[in-house]
Amino acid sequence: MKYLCTVWVDEAVLNGLSKHDAETLVADALAYDEELKRSGHFIAANALEPVNTATSIRVRNGKASTTDGPFVETKEQLGGFVLIEARDLNEAIQLASKIPPARVGGVEVRPVRELK
Repeated sequence: MKYLCTVWVDEAVLNGLSKHDAETLVADALAYDEELKRSGHFIAANALEPVNTATSIRVRNGKASTTDGPFVETKEQLGGFVLIEARDLNEAIQLASKIPPARVGGVEVRPVRELK
């Protein structure tokens, strides 16, 4: 089964990391992607640009409207994702708990619903 692991970070905390700590976090994340590839769990992963580059879109009564930035005010912002293949939720949680940015934020694990 596929699971989407969304990575949530407080951009202020992330931006406050020393250059060394930020580089280490990126290196650790890339290394973990490679580990997931070797074990056959990896499907896709990517980091996102800062939240101030986001545009939110809502469609109401057939009309689309856009808002700069995220629509919902939150302490943490969506910073990236890892899409994995796992046999069940327990394995997905075990794999997601090793995603390095969880050290400065959090990771939400959610089953992917296949639309047919």
